[in-house]
Amino acid sequence: MLYILAGPDDFSVSAELEKLKKSAGDSAILSTNTTIFEGVQVNFDDLKNACETVPFLSDKRLVIVYNLLEKFAVKTSSGRNIGSKKTETQNFTYEMFAGLLNKIPESTLCILIENEIRDNNPLYRMIAPTAKIRSFPALKTIELQQWANQRVIDEGGSISPAAVKLLTRIIGSDLWILSNEIIKLLLYADGRRIEEDDVNKIVAYTQQASVFAMVDAIIEFNLQRAESLVQQLLKDGESPIGLLSMLNRQMRLIVRARELKNLKVSETEIKSRLGIGHEFILRKTLEQAQRYTLPRLREVYGQLLETDIAFKTSKYEGDLALNILIAELCHQTNPTSTPKVLTKART
Repeated sequence: MLYILAGPDDFSVSAELEKLKKSAGDSAILSTNTTIFEGVQVNFDDLKNACETVPFLSDKRLVIVYNLLEKFAVKTSSGRNIGSKKTETQNFTYEMFAGLLNKIPESTLCILIENEIRDNNPLYRMIAPTAKIRSFPALKTIELQQWANQRVIDEGGSISPAAVKLLTRIIGSDLWILSNEIIKLLLYADGRRIEEDDVNKIVAYTQQASVFAMVDAIIEFNLQRAESLVQQLLKDGESPIGLLSMLNRQMRLIVRARELKNLKVSETEIKSRLGIGHEFILRKTLEQAQRYTLPRLREVYGQLLETDIAFKTSKYEGDLALNILIAELCHQTNPTSTPKVLTKART
């Protein structure tokens, strides 16, 4: 039987994979009948052999292949991805892989795990009719809040609506981190309902998450939200020049991450090239890079960079200048190349 598990929500993909493993029988025996491949490098003969081998002392054999469809991704106008019937390194066509996957023996459970599915992928078009396809998109705001609330309930606790909103706003759609933070909150609350104050005290990355949220607000032209976040960070002790530096750094990471993603660079390599030390920051950066258009990202980054330079070469500093900058960044009419913030701030 052939399954395709696809989507950016790798937490739910992992949970679904575990369910399928359990359905295949005893985990100890199944481990001796499991083969895992990385799709881009997989050899057709090796995959064929793994799928057609009779399971040992078990009813089922498990074959897991990561990103096989990417091997046959259609070439775009920018030239990235492979669009021909043959890969650059192996003389195997997508028809051969489709013929194999469409005739998986009943004794084999073959699972393809993909970051995304494109309808124009030739291999996908040929195997979709026989595969069981399950998609796991990133959760939207309301869905994310519902997921977090249910997760707390499943763990035997309770959480206020305001705390759920704050928690999901800070962490975002990374369910791995969200789940871990919920466990910490439950331990801290020790039987009582989790409140907003608990989230502010316990949840890690609060300051960094506020910077992410501020970037979101600026790119989305949400002036009220951006100003609110600026004031909160200033109240917490951040300086205007410090906030500007953080915004500038984060926008640089987002722009570079988007460009590297467009070049199909792996997440591990992106993390290394950008010098990102923490998985949380990597996930949030990639999430923002995917969410917004590259022209808008470059526009905001360019304005921040110009103003950062002007700030550092000027005698004038203050939250007034920062607030004027935020207002201009959130204005839907493209500003002039000269940073108005300094001109306005000195008048």
